Amino acid sequence: MKDSNFLKAHNAKHLWHPMAHPAEMQAKPPAIITGGEGCVIKDINGAQLIDAVGGLWNVNLGYSCEPVKQAITDQLNDLPYYSIFRGTTNDKIIELSEVLRDFFAPEGMVRSFFTSGGSDSVEIALRLARQYHKLRGEPGRTKYLSLKKGYHGTHTGGASVNGNANFRTQYEPLMPGCFHIPAPYTYRNPFNETDPKALAEHCLAALEDEIVFQGETTIAAFIMEPILGAGGVIPPHESFMPGVREICDRHGILLIADEVITAYGRTGAWSGSRLWGVTPDMMCTAKAITNGYFPFGAVMLNWKVAEIFERDTTGAGAIGSGYTYSGHPVGAAAALACIAETKRLNVTKNAAARGTQIFKGLKNLAVKHEIIGDVRGGYGLMSALELTSDRKTKAKPIKATVDDIYQRVYENGVMIRVSGPNIILSPPLVISEAEVNTVIAALDTALTAVSQ
Repeated sequence: MKDSNFLKAHNAKHLWHPMAHPAEMQAKPPAIITGGEGCVIKDINGAQLIDAVGGLWNVNLGYSCEPVKQAITDQLNDLPYYSIFRGTTNDKIIELSEVLRDFFAPEGMVRSFFTSGGSDSVEIALRLARQYHKLRGEPGRTKYLSLKKGYHGTHTGGASVNGNANFRTQYEPLMPGCFHIPAPYTYRNPFNETDPKALAEHCLAALEDEIVFQGETTIAAFIMEPILGAGGVIPPHESFMPGVREICDRHGILLIADEVITAYGRTGAWSGSRLWGVTPDMMCTAKAITNGYFPFGAVMLNWKVAEIFERDTTGAGAIGSGYTYSGHPVGAAAALACIAETKRLNVTKNAAARGTQIFKGLKNLAVKHEIIGDVRGGYGLMSALELTSDRKTKAKPIKATVDDIYQRVYENGVMIRVSGPNIILSPPLVISEAEVNTVIAALDTALTAVSQ
């Protein structure tokens, strides 16, 4: 292994980092993380930080989950890889498909299609939605609807249904036939509506209007996150996703739940769809399915969708999609161990309790610090502070201020995620009460310093 001097000298010199400007990374080299234990990570200088990001929303069980590590080790010894393209499969993926069917039975899911991660899962779901309608004799249903502020990965399909210009502008033109409606985002919305229930009604009306405008027989699917994550942690009113489900049913449109972040306990429920009492047609999952220890994902499908493919006799139901690493035996072994440990620990209970603690702490910070324009959360361990330079105008703060806060929080022993004006918190679901207190205290110290 190269020594620390070598690593620091070559940091960001020969690689481009995702979601960052290459020149900025070279000018301000990123933190080099070299270790992790529990909910704590360690950098190359020996600093220890509570990981309030949870890797990237995915390390739900922390960095010391031995059952998952052991499952990966054992599977590497037994069968490190084999394809599940037609003609071959493996024992672990067969077992996992049954485990997932049982895990998502309340959502009505009966089939799995395995991928390498969240963006892959979204891409597959979008493709299968079009194929589903073709098989049903409605080939004109090719369009997609989604929410502004929504995030669905960075493949061309996912970027096309993304609702954030940061992931679109430099790559346009993207896939045609993708249209967006306003998100139920009380802090900023075109209706100037701050009441969550009233805003949900406005957004549902906008969805109905867009369907009428486009023509219902042209629309394949509506894709949404049950709680918007990367867009700034935007929980809708409890009536919103059920309202979307009803509208989709009435117009023959599939509902795809992007659960890449929200599945496996993060919301305080086992899925975001279950939180809102909704049974989608497809669910995109990834991230926490292996605790982030192995790149892996799964698209779940209900019987309404599955039977159209399985009962096809024309050959048009053959799946012309897949990845080299679909159903990877090491990923499947990791997922089996991870789901078992997730259930054994009943992480939803701690996610709900610690999520309430964080949300309360953030609201207390908002009383104290004028720079905080909005606090969002209240559903498990996904929360956000939206910063502002003026509470009345909601003007966004300058980047240097947000960067300063990030650095000060880091120096106080906590890793946070900054996205535009938002500070996003999504720690492991096993975080302790004391560790949450440390996170809130570090934010308080940093916010106090930049306000002086």
